[in-house]
Parts: sequence; C-alpha cells; structure tokens
Amino acid sequence: MSIFNTIKRLLGLSPELHDTLQQNCFRAKYLVIDLELTGLNPKKDEIVSLAWLPIEEQRIFVGQSEHFINSHVNELKQSPIFHGIDSHALEGGVPLISALQQLRPLLDQYVLVFHNAELDWLFLKNAFGQFNMPVAPTLMVDTMKIEHKRLSLQGQEIGFDDLNLAACRARYSLPEYLTHNALTDALATAELFLAQLNKITGGKGVELRQLV
Repeated sequence: MSIFNTIKRLLGLSPELHDTLQQNCFRAKYLVIDLELTGLNPKKDEIVSLAWLPIEEQRIFVGQSEHFINSHVNELKQSPIFHGIDSHALEGGVPLISALQQLRPLLDQYVLVFHNAELDWLFLKNAFGQFNMPVAPTLMVDTMKIEHKRLSLQGQEIGFDDLNLAACRARYSLPEYLTHNALTDALATAELFLAQLNKITGGKGVELRQLV
C-alpha cells in the first residue's frame, strides 16, 4: 500500500480509531484475520475459507476464534491440494455472506492484523461490496511489512521466500505449523505479531501509529 493511500485511509478513520493510533501497541485490541483463496486475482478468484481470532493485552484468545468454509465456491481449482478443502468440505460450509455478516461489526472494534494485508483486504473489500455491505476505512497492521522493514533496517538482503509466514516465524524460533488452513494461519500470524512487537520494542511497546 502506498504512502498516499495509507494517509488517505487514515484520514477517513473514526475518532475512536484515531485515538487508538496514539495507544501503546500492547494496549490495542487486535483481530487477526486469514483467508484461503483459489488464486491471487480478486476479480476472478474466490475466498475459500476465512478465520479470525482476537488479541488483547498480549493474549491470543483462541477460544473466541471463528473459522468458516465458503459453501458457495464456484471453482475450487487447486484448493483440495493446497488447503485440503474439496467439494465434500464445502457441503459442511456456510454461504460467505454469513461469515461476512459476523465479521463486519468487528471491523470498528479492532485493529486488523494480516500477513499480506494488501492481498487479503482487497479480497475482503470486494466480497463485502458484492453483497452490498460497504465497509469504512479501518486500521490494519501487516506482519509481512513489519518484517520487511525490520530486515531492511538491518541491511539484510530479502529473498523471494524470506517474507512468507513460515520463514518469518522461523526467525523468531516459533514452531513450525502445517499452513494453508485459515485458522492455523491466523494463529500463526498472531504469534508472529506478538513476537515482532516484543523484538522491535524490547517489550516496552511503541505507539500503534508507528506500525500502521
């Protein structure tokens, strides 16, 4: 996301979210979101599954997590291979609109956390738009961009796979997970985010605006 787009998005935030920007990053409330997709083109590809879980006071609330499989996927493509989601799994899913209706009210209550926010938020925004559910600008943090900035400041050369979720977690000695499951990846992103915050700030925290 360009600096111009970031500034434009922040100018549209509610007063409550503007106040959140001044908070210590350890005091903010976060909602970590992960999507599994049939591809990378939001105009052609679809959301296969969607999961989220909250973080408050550096605690990950797994018991408050949600995980949905989109029962209305038109074409699974490589999803059975990459995500383990086949036509049988879709039968146990729900229409995507049901998941979005539960997610939408949370957008104003939390700072959103993604690993590759630009891609996932674009898919989410398009999905909300398809169901005539407009969403207001919201605060987002991207663990991939945090890691890119951290490595760049250290003068490290960044390779093609150095910013994927598994590679980022490995640098913090976090355990390996089987990825490409939306809920597992949301948990993996949440753990990575907390590890990044503690590493970058020495456990003291910084104002949230420095991470957005």
